[in-house]
Amino acid sequence: MERNRTPAAAEPNKNKSDPEKVKVIEWEEFDQELARLWSLSSALKDAQEKKQSLKQKLESLIEVEAESLNRSNELEEMQQKLEARKVVMGNMSMHSMVAVEDTKKNEGQLSTELRSLLVAGTALSAARKKLEESNQLLSRDNGYIRLKNLQKMLRRRQQNMITQVSLLYPVKFTMGPAHEQELESFPNTSRSGNSARFKPANQGTLTILGLHLTMLPFKMTSFFTDKKEVQKSATALGYVGHAVCLIASYLKVPLRYPLRLGGSHSYIIDYGPSVEPTSSDLSSNTVVSTDVKHVEFPLFLDGQDTTRAAYAVFLLNKDLEQLLNYIGVKSLGPRHVLANLKELIRTVQSVDYIDT
Repeated sequence: MERNRTPAAAEPNKNKSDPEKVKVIEWEEFDQELARLWSLSSALKDAQEKKQSLKQKLESLIEVEAESLNRSNELEEMQQKLEARKVVMGNMSMHSMVAVEDTKKNEGQLSTELRSLLVAGTALSAARKKLEESNQLLSRDNGYIRLKNLQKMLRRRQQNMITQVSLLYPVKFTMGPAHEQELESFPNTSRSGNSARFKPANQGTLTILGLHLTMLPFKMTSFFTDKKEVQKSATALGYVGHAVCLIASYLKVPLRYPLRLGGSHSYIIDYGPSVEPTSSDLSSNTVVSTDVKHVEFPLFLDGQDTTRAAYAVFLLNKDLEQLLNYIGVKSLGPRHVLANLKELIRTVQSVDYIDT
């Protein structure tokens, strides 16, 4: 029995110090054990081959998964870009719709302006035809003489109508003490504006329909101001305003500052941009402009600001200055209302006015 054991089993004391146990195999079991080891070796080899195959498959799957993830990220980026382009396209579509609407509006305005232009062209052609006819009439014999005669007839008619105004609202020079009147006497004034004014020994005053135009209340008012004098001045300004409106209509001159007549409670309208005038503006004969809305200024002092009333008188005198300039005469001064009115009527009633 001792002979059938392997050498490893014959010396058990040699392996006492080995921590691992040595399996003793009988000779009869050696073939079986060898076959088992061979089988295990084959199974291990198969397992390693399967492991290698699985490793290759897993690597290929990992590569496919990575490629799929990359493509998914690219697809998401493309979707984001698509959404951004959709937003841009929506904005462009909105702008396009607005541009189309603006174009339609502009087309409507253009068509309206075109129709207006056609109407204006028709009116211009008619006016040009009338001008040619007038030129033909003037070019004929006695054409210019006929025109001058018509102008003289028109001026005579204007002279006659303004004479009626002077009879309705006579502006006279009365002798007596001055009551803070607006100007000195002026017996002679040329059409160029060079006046030969002088003071007589007994200074007189100008009146309209017997009323004095006292300027003192328009400078300052107090509790002791004479109310009757204020009322008379307002009435006189109402007369002047009515006379100015009549003369402007007869001369066919549109007033720069139109009036809203109301007797002693008349108003003058400033359509130009202006602010509330100050005393320095009135003294320097200038108007500061800021507001485009028209403003009415009272030609009376009853319950009104003295500055506004004084500015209304200033504008009334500007209307008189406009009429004087129209007939070729200079104004006598920024505060000489009655004097300018008298000079206007005197110039129109003169013989030189018809021959102008």
